[in-house]
Amino acid sequence: MVSRVIPVDTFDLVIFGGTGDLARRKILPGLFRRFCSGQMPDEARIIGAARTDFDSKGYRNLVAEAIAEFGGKTLADCADLPRFLERLEYIKIDARGDEGWADLRDMIRNDVITAYYFSVGPGLFGDLAQRLNSWKIATSDSRIVVEKPFGRDLTTAKELNASLAAEFDETQIYRIDHYLGKETVQNLMAIRFGNLLFEPLWNSQYIDHIQISVAESVGVGGRGAYYDKSGAMRDMVQNHLMQLLCLIAMEPPSKFDPDAVRDEKLKVIRALEPVEPHELVRGQYSEGPEGPSYREEAGDPKTFTESYVALKAKIANWRWSGVPFYLRTGKRLKARASEIAVVFKKLPHSIFGDEGDEGQNILAIHLQPNEGITLDVTIKEPGPGGMRLAHVPLDMTFAETLGDQAEDAPDAYERLIMDVIRGNQTLFMRGDEVEAAWAWTDPIIEGWQRRNDVPKLYDAGSSGPDDALALLHRDLRKWRDIEP
Repeated sequence: MVSRVIPVDTFDLVIFGGTGDLARRKILPGLFRRFCSGQMPDEARIIGAARTDFDSKGYRNLVAEAIAEFGGKTLADCADLPRFLERLEYIKIDARGDEGWADLRDMIRNDVITAYYFSVGPGLFGDLAQRLNSWKIATSDSRIVVEKPFGRDLTTAKELNASLAAEFDETQIYRIDHYLGKETVQNLMAIRFGNLLFEPLWNSQYIDHIQISVAESVGVGGRGAYYDKSGAMRDMVQNHLMQLLCLIAMEPPSKFDPDAVRDEKLKVIRALEPVEPHELVRGQYSEGPEGPSYREEAGDPKTFTESYVALKAKIANWRWSGVPFYLRTGKRLKARASEIAVVFKKLPHSIFGDEGDEGQNILAIHLQPNEGITLDVTIKEPGPGGMRLAHVPLDMTFAETLGDQAEDAPDAYERLIMDVIRGNQTLFMRGDEVEAAWAWTDPIIEGWQRRNDVPKLYDAGSSGPDDALALLHRDLRKWRDIEP
């Protein structure tokens, strides 16, 4: 199979916070990979904007160092780094003052697509949006990209949305969640809606339960002070896991269109039932051979912020009535792995006796580190000696199945940035989605605060607190092993 590279139109991309960590690690190396793939027009420009005292030459040196550190094998395979750097410019700018805005206005071309990436804290989103309009830099065709967190509760999310809506139309706002740019996440839609095999079975008649797991082997590290203000619920469940849940549970949209897809996702969020206290487990990792405890890394010996959450979600509609969705995410677990597992019901009757009752069909979508899809099926073991059954996976690991095409696939950020240039909002969150997610999440957080719940300690390098195991054991189920 040969990968098709679809170039985009000429554009100016301004990266506010262009010297920051996200720009250096993800955005700029991702743009270089798209350039090396022939997806970026020769006339395209990337403009870094920040408070750092650089000129364009100094900025190009910073970007070259970032690509050398984070560009991966693309740097070795692509000899065009000097030509890529030529299209980079830099401007020193004050997000809350007047410095640099007139120069930026003079730099932007009026006859090309313009996009503005807010790679800064959400506290600056409103200031940047207002100045882009007051200095008459943005037009009705311009796009802005904003990073999470989209607020820390429903109130702040509404305030943030209002500050953006005061300056830009919803069709111009791209709220980026890099999980939605992962190859396997998009393949989830292709599997569901591109194959007759699965959609007739995608309901409570055939599915027993669904597990969504996002496990990290690292702790909070240098992000301790920031993370302690959010915790796993705000940092991961409200956005990443919620989006995965929506893609698994949504009804088939009428077409693969941004608003058609997002309308169906919104219906899922609004159909979520409240989470009862006994359906929620919060945890916090203790000190271990892998590193210090969460409290040490957060710098607060008394903090009750969770580094782990497991919960049971239920969707109140006909398709999913009686089907639990078990969500879990945590840091300093035994492996880094993200997976969606659709566990089908057992056979109503096995002609093979007890042996045939042991296995269940499981469709597992592996998001990281090795993207791919497996379907567990029951077969007869080879050889004589009667009917012995074995449960084996039909494996479509992308790296093995698609070869070089999988290795060349863009990572989440570069794919999403190109979608911004194309004007495709399908994989971006809409404002009402964000607010609906907070409307479901806020009562959960308020509930444990009101009860003064204390997170359960778990050993670093384990699978999480024991109470999370009991969450499924009560339902006569168990978590799938966290495997890299």
